[in-house]
Amino acid sequence: GLMKLLYFAWVRTNIGKAGEELTPPAKVQNVEQLLNWLATLGPQYAAALDRREVIKVAVNQEYVDPDAPVSPNDEVALFPPVTGG
Repeated sequence: GLMKLLYFAWVRTNIGKAGEELTPPAKVQNVEQLLNWLATLGPQYAAALDRREVIKVAVNQEYVDPDAPVSPNDEVALFPPVTGG
């Protein structure tokens, strides 16, 4: 199954697209592992996820913790904080 990823604010700006559908490897079992994997996909992903500890993640439109499970067919949205700092 394909995981639907949605990117917002500066995550979208860095990656260069609003979203995509990907099939994560089987080892990706939770949100933290998903972000770690995404960061390996290219320099723009690494840049977007450089401060992944501040990124909020919603799975199927509910905010979740980094250890929350993810699976193919989920919709995962990455929301960085919008305030400057």
